[in-house]
Amino acid sequence: MATLKIKKGDTVKVIAGRDKDKEGKVLAVNAAAGTVLVEGVNMIKKHTKPNNNNQEGGIVTQEGPINISNVMYVHKGQATRVGFKFVDGKKVRYAKSNDEVID
Repeated sequence: MATLKIKKGDTVKVIAGRDKDKEGKVLAVNAAAGTVLVEGVNMIKKHTKPNNNNQEGGIVTQEGPINISNVMYVHKGQATRVGFKFVDGKKVRYAKSNDEVID
């Protein structure tokens, strides 16, 4: 399996689908399914039963998964592609738009 270019905590922009042009922080990454959860994007309604955490139950609005190919990393306010390169013998991610190291 290839290394994913988007990580938890990254800011991303949605480039396709119902929520196109929205930006948000990545809450979770599912590498096996190739999906991400982005804050405030692809909101779905879920019907829940009463439990200890939610005494009344009812309809809860939460983020749904979106395919990782439909998001782009945002670097300094601009959506950019992400690549990998070796710096001082260490593999790092970098923004292809301006060749700056991300982490």
